[in-house]
Amino acid sequence: MNLFSSYKLGPMEMPNRIVLSALTRCRAVEGNVPNPLAATYYSQRASGGFLLTEATQVTPMGQGYPNTPGIHSPEQVKGWIKVTDAVHEAGGRIFLQLWHVGRVSLPDFHGGELPVSASALPVEGELTNPKGERKKIVTPRALELSEIPKVVEQFKKGAENALAAGFDGVEVHGANTYLLEQFLKDGSNHRTDAYGGSLENRMRLPLEVVDAVVGVWGPERVGYRISPYSTAYSMSDSNPVATYSAFIPELSKRKLAYLDVLEYIAGPQAPPSGATRITPIARKLFHQALAVNGGYDLHSGNRIIESGGADLVVYGRLFLANPDLPARFNWILEGKLDPVKGLNAPDPSTFYGGGEKGYTDYPKLP
Repeated sequence: MNLFSSYKLGPMEMPNRIVLSALTRCRAVEGNVPNPLAATYYSQRASGGFLLTEATQVTPMGQGYPNTPGIHSPEQVKGWIKVTDAVHEAGGRIFLQLWHVGRVSLPDFHGGELPVSASALPVEGELTNPKGERKKIVTPRALELSEIPKVVEQFKKGAENALAAGFDGVEVHGANTYLLEQFLKDGSNHRTDAYGGSLENRMRLPLEVVDAVVGVWGPERVGYRISPYSTAYSMSDSNPVATYSAFIPELSKRKLAYLDVLEYIAGPQAPPSGATRITPIARKLFHQALAVNGGYDLHSGNRIIESGGADLVVYGRLFLANPDLPARFNWILEGKLDPVKGLNAPDPSTFYGGGEKGYTDYPKLP
C-alpha cells in the first residue's frame, strides 16, 4: 500500500489516497456565494482521492474572514452546484467542510454584534474586517443555553444544503480554534452548565452537531477534523491526551467515514517538545479511515500509509500549487520528474483574495 493505492471510503471508490485539504481562499463574491472560478479551481484538482472545500460557514454568525463562502442561502447552494458539477464531470469526488468560527471574528461581520463562543474570554490576535482593515479581536459573548440548539440546527441545515448542492459528503470542522473546538477545550470553555466543566459536557455540542449531520447524510459520508495542539487565538487545553482519548472513541462509535487529524510533523505548529502525539492514539481509537494532515510531502506521506499509520494523507499548499499533484508525485517516484524543480512553488501573496492569479493559473504538466 502507498499513496497511489485505491481506497474505498464508505460508498466511494477512490483512485488514490491523496486528499485536497480545506484551504480558505477568500474569493467568494457578493452574498458569500462561491466564486465562479471555484468550479475551475476544484475541478483542476479532481484527480485526488477526494477534495475538501474551503471552510464554509453554516450561518452568517459563523463568518470571521472576508469573502468566505457560505452554505446557508439558496444563492450559495446554486453557486456550489456549479462546483460539484464541474468536479464530477472531471471524474472527482468532493466534500464540503461545515464551519462556524465562533469567537474568531469581529463585530464588523455581524452588524456590530459580538461574536459568540463557549465563554466570554479575551482572545489575543487580529483579523481583517470586510473593509480590509486589521482589527484586534474582541472578547466574545457566551452563547446562552437556549441558543445552543440553534447552532446544532444551523449545522444540520448546512448539511442539508450541501446534500442539495450535490456534494459527495461533508466534513464537520471541529479544529483550528473555531467554535466546536472552543466548546471542547477547557482553555476556552469555562461554562458551568450542561455544556461546560466536565469532559463529557465539553464534548456535548460537537457530538450533537455530528449526530445532526449524520442524520442528514448517514455516517459513511461524514468526516470530522480535529487539531489537538492548536494554540492560535488564545486556544489551549490542559490535557490534550485525555481530551482526545475520550473524544475520538465517541466519533468512532458513530462510525464516521473518516477522522481528519491536523497535527504537524515538524516546525513551529508541531506539538510542543515532549508532548504525546495524538495521531498514533487516533489510529488505535478510531476504527474507520484515518486521514493525517500537517506538513506531509511525498515520502513522509508514503511512509505513513505503508506503515499502516494512516489511510489517507491530506495535502494543502502542495496541492494548491500543483493541480495535478497525484500525477507529479507518481512521476517523481518513477524518476521522470525532479522532486524539487518538478513541483510548482506556492505563492503565499495570492493565498487570500484576488482572482485567477495564484488560484486557477498554476500550470499542469503536459
